Amino acid sequence: MASAHLEYIAAGGNRHPCAADWTEELLAYGSGHNVAIWKPENNHNQGVETLLAGHTDIVNAVKLFRDPTSEKRVLISGSADKTICIWVEKSDAKFELVKSLTEHTASINVIGVLPESGVFATGAADATLKIWKLRVSEAAEVEVDLVQSITLTPRYFPLAIALAKLRSGQLVVAVGGTMANIQVYMQDKDTFSFAAKLTGHEAWVRALDFTRESSKPDSDLLLASASQDKYIRLWRFHAGEELPEVAAAASDPAMTVFGRSLSNKAHWIGEGESKHSITFEALLIGHEDWIYTARWFTKSEQDAAPRLLTASADNSLAMWERDADGFWTCATRLGGFWIGLWSPSGSTVVSLGRTGSWRAWSYNAIEDRWLRELGISGHVRAVKDIAWSNDGTQLMSTSSDQTTRLFAQWKRDAATTWHEMARPQIHGYDLNCLSAIGATQFISGADEKLLRVFNKPKAVAHLLAKLSGTTEDAGDADLPDAANIPVLGLSNKAINALTPEEEAATEPSEETTITKSTLDLSQPPFEDHLARHTLFPELEKLYGHGYEISCVAASNDGSLIATACRASSIDHAVIRLYETKEWREVKPPLTAHSLTVTSLAFSADDKYLLSVGRDRQWALFSRSTPTTYELAASNPKGHSRMILSCSWAPVSAFNVFATGGRDKNVKIWAIDPSSSEGVNADLKLSMPTSAPATSVAFYTGTAAEPNTFILAAGTEDGSHMQPSGAINALRWRPQAKAEGQEKPQLAVASEDLSVRLYGFDGLVSN
Repeated sequence: MASAHLEYIAAGGNRHPCAADWTEELLAYGSGHNVAIWKPENNHNQGVETLLAGHTDIVNAVKLFRDPTSEKRVLISGSADKTICIWVEKSDAKFELVKSLTEHTASINVIGVLPESGVFATGAADATLKIWKLRVSEAAEVEVDLVQSITLTPRYFPLAIALAKLRSGQLVVAVGGTMANIQVYMQDKDTFSFAAKLTGHEAWVRALDFTRESSKPDSDLLLASASQDKYIRLWRFHAGEELPEVAAAASDPAMTVFGRSLSNKAHWIGEGESKHSITFEALLIGHEDWIYTARWFTKSEQDAAPRLLTASADNSLAMWERDADGFWTCATRLGGFWIGLWSPSGSTVVSLGRTGSWRAWSYNAIEDRWLRELGISGHVRAVKDIAWSNDGTQLMSTSSDQTTRLFAQWKRDAATTWHEMARPQIHGYDLNCLSAIGATQFISGADEKLLRVFNKPKAVAHLLAKLSGTTEDAGDADLPDAANIPVLGLSNKAINALTPEEEAATEPSEETTITKSTLDLSQPPFEDHLARHTLFPELEKLYGHGYEISCVAASNDGSLIATACRASSIDHAVIRLYETKEWREVKPPLTAHSLTVTSLAFSADDKYLLSVGRDRQWALFSRSTPTTYELAASNPKGHSRMILSCSWAPVSAFNVFATGGRDKNVKIWAIDPSSSEGVNADLKLSMPTSAPATSVAFYTGTAAEPNTFILAAGTEDGSHMQPSGAINALRWRPQAKAEGQEKPQLAVASEDLSVRLYGFDGLVSN
């Protein structure tokens, strides 16, 4: 019995400040419509453990915690689909969706939790704050009650929520958002009422977080608020009728910033034993752009002072500490952007950058500094196509996020894991398709009406040989060292790597330089390396099409490229061929279709070129000379709706191919070798699918049974175990026997932002 297991997931993080949380060893973050689960401190660098599919739109908010009553780990996610999903962990990093809440009428922006009280709060673009009571049983059964719905006035959208328990046992909720003030609500029996308005910020409030000043039972609460005004404000919640001593010092009229007085007006909330004062504590200045997140970390030691981590659009991750004199200073500054998170131990921090990649740092006590660790990366928009190198050692993907990425294995004694090893193309247009050409080249097509051919640079070839165990060909010596993108350009320009001596003697310029040691790494590249130093130099541009490129395929012998573009008429619905020796177009173009050609595939022996299109037909072109093809057969009614994908069986003697269409059918066709009237392909089998069949792929190896083919089909729908969006491409890994690969592996590109790699047991005999 065949079985599949997930071996690798690449999925970028959503660029929303509330879309991630870290509890114990698990970090959960929004990735498109999914929630990704990652173990950042896993010594084997396995990357994403799983993707949770339950939402139908972008996940904006994630909270992860352990319920103190049931001891179950709970995940709460909120999405632009207006729903809140409650997940409960069933086994290690495996969560089950147990409840979906639909009371909000607009996109969920933020979630705040207070696990010890079983209370959480949600804020949405419907300008409401909702308070919920959560109960989780030991059997993982969940009950959720809506305690209160608060309409925020004056009307604004909440972007930050923080909850805390006062010394009296009452709960307090701080809310900030699309105005400059912070609203504080206080619990009175079972409901919350407005208690105070904290003023001082001059722009939207993006982040709020409570902490205890120390682990002493009578210590004050501190609230950190971060804003688009580039400042962090600290507020003190102090129990009793008396103001805290620190308030007097802060009320000194000499305390001014840029001519503005730091107001220390005390706000009083509660009555009797629950009476608290709220006073302004400190203004933290150091960021130069909007601040998106602020997170406290407090050690368990009684006298340990809390530390604050902030992430800003100035590309920095700042750690703030209070010195012996009581002043808050920025003790450490790292790289960040959207999100900054502490590990539960405080010894590791992570940040989500502009590209959707996670960066990590761990504190080294011996060196007394924070050192870079390996993070994870992935696309941040739909993955449109994937392609394996001819030897099966590298997988490339291309996406609407305008990047092409290269994934390969990192082999060492303890483990073998997959990682992004290069980012060959960073473009200005959405990328739609790509194909590998031989061992060192690839071609990609985008919305810019032309195709670009790229060479693998020596630096990347050397890195792959070192980390993946691939062999460096003799021809690699002729490859360029590296590439960069000239200012205001779209073409990757080949450059020579510099020795340290040459770099020292070179005048600084706006163009990127690279030294020979830059990619001489002992681990996969960090995000900085990927974004700056792993580009592939561009070899050629191929012109001729009048609209956006829709598909591309390289012949198996690498001598020809077949391409097509989006078309609404016969004039543009042509297939253009280019020979790869001189990169010239082979004219005239091939004609058969009347609308966009959606997929192209060469047969195993390159004898035939198969095309399918939106006009519902497939067409077969047979090779007449080494560089020319002629129309041999077509079926104008191959499917009842548009055909989206095609694939050839690996054994050319059978000449079998498959097509998949929007009519929810996968069809198997075979060329009749006995036909005396030219080429003719007959329908042998039609298999219905649950949704439109968007991709088909024959396994390229040898099946366990003779005369048996293995076919994978992807559809437009998704489920919990599979991609939650349409599957745009399926590609079986070419057999790489030199690596000892025995089990078939299937790469999947999805509309849900992910690139996945599945391994199969029982498909072939070992």
